[in-house]
Amino acid sequence: MNDARAMPTVVIVPGLRDHVADHWQTHLAAAIPGARSVPPMGRANLDCAARVNALENVLAAIEPPVVLVAHSGGAITVVHWALRYGRPIHGALLATPADLEQPLPGGYPTAESLAAGGWFPVPRGRLPFPSIVAASRNDPLCGFTRAVRLATGWGSRFVDLGNVGHLNPASGYGVWPRDESLIAELVSASAAA
Repeated sequence: MNDARAMPTVVIVPGLRDHVADHWQTHLAAAIPGARSVPPMGRANLDCAARVNALENVLAAIEPPVVLVAHSGGAITVVHWALRYGRPIHGALLATPADLEQPLPGGYPTAESLAAGGWFPVPRGRLPFPSIVAASRNDPLCGFTRAVRLATGWGSRFVDLGNVGHLNPASGYGVWPRDESLIAELVSASAAA
């Protein structure tokens, strides 16, 4: 990922959180020249359509090619965006997608607030671009079997990350050593196609 001219623009899609300085997505945005980020909306704004529109607004302002790098609820934002807009992109890395259709642990949004925000049903159809779902075996926000099912429905390559929790600072992750290699894989797969 050293030649920025040959690389697609990386667009970071955060989950249902505010800005977190030590989050792997924050580190990635700082490490990749020209990376763009969808502004975090936090847990107070759970409107799915607003998040999808925020992603589309970022994409409309940049030239393709693009690779999306989403985490948690950001992965679900991406699949909703693909259903609504379907703009051509190089691919998407969907890291530890949250299973919003199952009750989340305390401190996370309730099923009622997510339903009111328009998150259900979570799209299950094949994504119109290459994608990788990278999932944890001990993610408190998504069971491993459920993550495999989501990846299968979306037509994504599945990557077993082992026991990395929710791949966030609470799970011991600031920098994530595999993010850039998985992005590079998406870029290579798209170039080969």
